[in-house]
Amino acid sequence: MKLLLDTHVLLWAAGMPDRLSKSALRLLSSRENSLFFSAASIWEIVIKLGLGRKDFRVDPYRLRRELVAHGYTELPIMAEHALRLESLPPLHKDPFDRILLAQARSEGLFLMTADSAVIQYGDGVLAV
Repeated sequence: MKLLLDTHVLLWAAGMPDRLSKSALRLLSSRENSLFFSAASIWEIVIKLGLGRKDFRVDPYRLRRELVAHGYTELPIMAEHALRLESLPPLHKDPFDRILLAQARSEGLFLMTADSAVIQYGDGVLAV
């Protein structure tokens, strides 16, 4: 399975694995799954770190290096992803979550999330 991690799931996997469910940990550790992170997540972390958000205190440079070193594939934001936003119903207003979902759907990935607002989208979302 190809999994794109929502930003919070990505942060938990990288530094707070105890926040993840047992099923999420199994998915992340299975060699059968391919793990992806989005440039949008790094962008979100940089912005929210600059705003002083305590739940985003992480060195984004180190995080990116470590993700790549641990076999994650970086997913850039493409125009096709932005265009896919048009087809998403307005269930959630967070632009980062919306682009992550658009990327997942465009690329045939499952978006792993614990965000109840994102889970409402159903197709292509994997609730953990």
